[in-house]
Amino acid sequence: MQKFHGSIVALITPFKDGKLDEKALERMVEWHIANGTHAIVPTGTTGESPTLSEKEHTRVVELVVQIAKGRIPVMAGAGSNNPIEAIHYSQEAEKAGADGLLHVAGYYNKPSQDGLYTHFKMVHDNCGLPIFVYNIPGRAVVNVLPQTLARLAQLPRIAGIKDATGDLARPWIERTLIKRDDFTWLSGEDATQVSYNVAGGSGCISVTANIAPKLVAKVQELTFENKWQEARELQQKLMPLHQLMFKEPSPAGAKYAASLLGLCSEEARLPIMPLSQGVKDAIKEQMQVLELI
Repeated sequence: MQKFHGSIVALITPFKDGKLDEKALERMVEWHIANGTHAIVPTGTTGESPTLSEKEHTRVVELVVQIAKGRIPVMAGAGSNNPIEAIHYSQEAEKAGADGLLHVAGYYNKPSQDGLYTHFKMVHDNCGLPIFVYNIPGRAVVNVLPQTLARLAQLPRIAGIKDATGDLARPWIERTLIKRDDFTWLSGEDATQVSYNVAGGSGCISVTANIAPKLVAKVQELTFENKWQEARELQQKLMPLHQLMFKEPSPAGAKYAASLLGLCSEEARLPIMPLSQGVKDAIKEQMQVLELI
């Protein structure tokens, strides 16, 4: 089994009165380890990386690594549409002791496939950690095509893909092009996690794991045991919660739910707005149905 597998939480960044809440961050990391989360991704999209300062970004990664203490691996979000910035965050994460990097690229400047390849290669050549390519056309506009991913997979530290395309043919196509046994396919969407593992995936970078870590980890473990029927049934129970996490712009939903668990405040930074009361009520109801609260 690859180092990064199973339920990999796309960790929210806790705030208190506009500032990073370090005590809440420590509480959350310990809670995830105690509840079976297999790995942690700080400073990704769900961690509100676009609105973190450079100092906050590096501090979050540093703290998560320190608190995890090697008990579970840490994949630091380090992506940028500026490769110089992406290299900086990668090198800072490496200094902090992270185990891997998550890199999105191309948003706003819309490079060609050659431009995407060269961006990732430049980052690869300037740091020593394994890199996971984050393909999310819905946010980045550009799409890392299977042929481009196969080119990237020839580089030794391009370790895998976080696939948030929603296209369940993609892993099958990519696996015909990439012959490495150590390449890791991860779903980037909670809703596709079981189907993606059928296609050869080995985990999910999950938003829902912020509030239901035991259940998301259980879904993943059932797939590893080839208990597909049980995995499907549990995933079906989780689907309403998965959908509610994105009913309004994320991570407002995950932060509100985490506040109900006493993990942190529901505070998010603009332009993410607080949840409407109707969505709050629906999330609370589903958490009660799943016996999370």
